[in-house]
This record gives sequence, structure tokens and C-alpha cells, in this order.
Amino acid sequence: MIKENKDFPILEFDDNRKAIIDPILFADKPFKENKMIITFFPEVIKKLLSENKIFLERTIPGENDINVYKFNDDDILLVLGVVGCPSCAGNLDMFNSMGITKVMFCGAGGALDNELEAGKLLIVEGSIRDEGFSYHYVKPSKYIYSNKTINDKIADYLKRAGIPYIIGLTWTTDAIFRETEDRIKLRKRQGAKMVEMEQAGCLAVAQFRGFDYGSIIYSGDDVSNETWDNRGWREQGGVRYNLVNICKELLHII
Repeated sequence: MIKENKDFPILEFDDNRKAIIDPILFADKPFKENKMIITFFPEVIKKLLSENKIFLERTIPGENDINVYKFNDDDILLVLGVVGCPSCAGNLDMFNSMGITKVMFCGAGGALDNELEAGKLLIVEGSIRDEGFSYHYVKPSKYIYSNKTINDKIADYLKRAGIPYIIGLTWTTDAIFRETEDRIKLRKRQGAKMVEMEQAGCLAVAQFRGFDYGSIIYSGDDVSNETWDNRGWREQGGVRYNLVNICKELLHII
């Protein structure tokens, strides 16, 4: 039962699992596969297509059509993520209704510490919930955490492969143009290593629906100083391509 909050509607959590609009109403026919990579690297998808390593499995029609690809040599789907929790995590909820139960996410985040070099991998331990979407899936709290068992498996794989990484929290925000100096310092004190725009929502959907979700993001631009440093974060081609392939392997482990 929902309890009214006179000051902050976002805190009026409703634990009713039945909604008027269910994701299945927007879903296409079920997938044959149950594993999916969500990536924010469009050039990697283009490269994999040119190498004949993936093919277009289907296009889910809508206001913004969603292209879903499948690897030729594996029962794994690949989709391009959309910026922000409502779009990215909302799509994730729909994918789950279509049969997806194991997900690996790979993207990039803004470094909150300039000692975090460009390209460094972060296993997402959890997120500071500075957005609105997750509050409709999980009770209000400052933090939302990843599945530790899944993260341990990810860390073990990276360690055995000799791939450097760190484990830490992200700061999920809705407002890319409101990452102020004071707020960045606060989020850093609260434990965040990077800032991004999807993890709190995706984690909340995975917890609410009860499926496996893991996430690795790499350190892209630097927002820790008085001026923004792009650091050529979209030009980390090798990191981005390799990260998709790492996630492909991890989907058989988590």
C-alpha cells in the first residue's frame, strides 16, 4: 500500500507488483536466448557486423526502434543502450519480460578522481541513487548494491585473465549538466568512483524482477577538476571492443 509523503512524492514507494502498463504489453515475441549484453559502444557493434560476428536478430518497433543483434557463434544477444535510467532500465525491464535473465552491461563513466586513469575498468559495486527511476522499483535508500556473488565471479575472471580493475560505487544522476563542483566532492566523499546515468535504475530493475545483472564501466572523461577533461574517452577503441568480448565470456560464468 502506498503511503503519501506530503513533501516528496518520489519517496512514496508502492510495493504493488502489478502495474496498469506491464512491460510485456510493449514486448515483441519472446527471445530464444536468455543472455544479453547492453553496451554503449555503437562503433563496436558496427565493427562486429563488418567482421560478420553478429547479425540483426530483430528490430523491436516503437517511438525509437530497438535493434537487437545476436552473435553468430553464441547464444548471446547484443543491444545498444540508451542514455538515462528511464530509457535504458525501462528497456531492460521489457527485455526481461521477453525472456532475458542474464545481463552484462558495459559502458563508460566520468572519473571523480583524476588518479583514475582513462580506460581503467570498474566493476560496479553499487550506486548512489541520485535519480528518480529506481525509486519506483526499490524502497528509498541512499545506495543500491550489486549482487556480490556475481561481482566476485566477474573479479575472479578479470584476475585470472590478468586484466587490471577496481571495484567501487558509481553515482547515478539524471542531470549531466548539473554535475557541480560541490556535488562532485560530496559524491566522492560518499564513496563514488565514477559518475554515470544508468546503473541505479538497471540494478533496481534486476532486483525487482529477480534476474542476474553485472556491470563493468571504464573510466572515460575526468570531472574531478574545475574544468572538464574529455580525455578522448570515446576514442578508447581497444578498451571498448575488448570489454564487449569480456562481457560475452562473463555471461557464461555469472
